[in-house]
Amino acid sequence: MNTLRAVALVPSLALACCTPAPEPTPLPSPVSQPAPRPAPAAPPVVQEPVYENFLDAPQTPGNWTYRNGDGFSYALFSPASEPARFGIECMKPSRQIRLVRGTGGSGPTPMRIRTETAQRLITANPDRSGRPMLVATLPAGDKLLDAMALSRGRFAVETGGVETLYLPAWAEVTRVIEDCR
Repeated sequence: MNTLRAVALVPSLALACCTPAPEPTPLPSPVSQPAPRPAPAAPPVVQEPVYENFLDAPQTPGNWTYRNGDGFSYALFSPASEPARFGIECMKPSRQIRLVRGTGGSGPTPMRIRTETAQRLITANPDRSGRPMLVATLPAGDKLLDAMALSRGRFAVETGGVETLYLPAWAEVTRVIEDCR
């Protein structure tokens, strides 16, 4: 009888072995969150070198060009194939010289002109035409213009918020000033 019982158990064991085990319940998949972005880095502060004497500073790269037209003449300073960074314009009928800095501003901006023999803080205003430039106007006989033309090799133009320009006092500067006198 024990044999019969053993034989009766064999089909039950066989069925138990062939029945697949229940699959485990899958864990919920985690919600993918984008990796947190680091805070944007502050733009680097460009610290201009400070020179005890502006005459020791390296000249701003570029050249002067001179043009003469009806009622005006001008000299522009610019690096090759780039917009002018500074200009001197003679308005012949009014006998005024405009100093033009090739950068914009939203209101009156101090502009300091340094020469070997003189320096002066003047006010430059945004160009009335809306072009991105600052303009300071001086009478043609102003002694600061003579100091710019006769400065020992260069003069400096300092305008708040933009790099200082160290410009050569070439013949084009003198020529524009003389055109207005």
